Amino acid sequence: MKGVVDTRYRWVLNPGLAPGAIARLLVIVLSAWIVHSFLQAILAASITAIGSWPLYTRYASAMPAQMRRHATPLSFTFLAIVLVLAPMVFAFGALLGEARTLILDIAANERGTALERWLEALPLIGPWAIARWQDELTSQGTLTLWVQRSDPARLLGWAQTLGGFTAHHAITIVFAILLLFSLYQRGDAIAWGCRRVLRERLGAGVEHYVDLGIRAVRASVNSMLVVALFDGLALAIAFSLAGVPRAAVWAAIIASLTLVPFLGYVVIIGLALHLAIKGVAAAALLSLVLGCAILLAGDKVVRPVVARDGIGLPFVWVLMGCLGGFEVLGVVGLVVGPVVLALARELWEQRVSTAEGSPPGR
Repeated sequence: MKGVVDTRYRWVLNPGLAPGAIARLLVIVLSAWIVHSFLQAILAASITAIGSWPLYTRYASAMPAQMRRHATPLSFTFLAIVLVLAPMVFAFGALLGEARTLILDIAANERGTALERWLEALPLIGPWAIARWQDELTSQGTLTLWVQRSDPARLLGWAQTLGGFTAHHAITIVFAILLLFSLYQRGDAIAWGCRRVLRERLGAGVEHYVDLGIRAVRASVNSMLVVALFDGLALAIAFSLAGVPRAAVWAAIIASLTLVPFLGYVVIIGLALHLAIKGVAAAALLSLVLGCAILLAGDKVVRPVVARDGIGLPFVWVLMGCLGGFEVLGVVGLVVGPVVLALARELWEQRVSTAEGSPPGR
């Protein structure tokens, strides 16, 4: 009994053994607590660095040796920022411009007549739709009445929420850029240190899961880029055939926003409404049908095919990983979610393969 007590409570009997471990654990917990607000920035920088590391190594090898310490990671970080942020800034800026035009058209009641004729021709819901349109949108002073009916406190709350949302994401982007530069600068040393610690703590078998996670991250990032290119080219062709004005611009906007789940569909619906207000019913219907079909094909066909080798998950699990990750971690969760599920699937298969017996049918 004495031996059992000594083993269980040796940290009490031998105070010199446990305080070091407790102190290390306390430092880890406090560090995680301090930086937890920057988790999204850390994940975004890490995902970008892992996904682009093969390109960075080739880029760095072509640079002079004296520039590889500072100038090379700094210049590549700038290129990464341009490639990632510029399309998003363009897309949101263009959308704001289009939204302003749409609101002005409604306010001036210059485009309502053509849409009214189109709505009136719809079977069953035509009379109801035209009545709602005339009551809520096309009557004189509609926007003024909307402003008068609005609660100033609620509007102020929305403005504060939007301002806080914008400030939070701006800070996240700034710190992600700074962390990305640091990762490019010291990536090899950081990767070597992480692998060494994981091997010491979890054994040599952890290397397999590290490699799987890296492949899954790169496959997920590559699939997102390929889907964006596919959507952009296909939408440009489809919108041109449908007669959509500035088809290439709209295609670029939607392709840039496909990073966020279902946001592309919202933009396509808005485009169809914009065309309907202008009275171009055929172009509105074709853009809606073709646009949704292309986005559906990109998400359900192109993405699983591109990411299949790296992630190895069925489409439904990839979709759940993307949506669940987005709900928990925001945009970076679109990559983290499928990666975590891929690691969980690998752990499950390893556990099943080591268990006794065979699956049914074998």
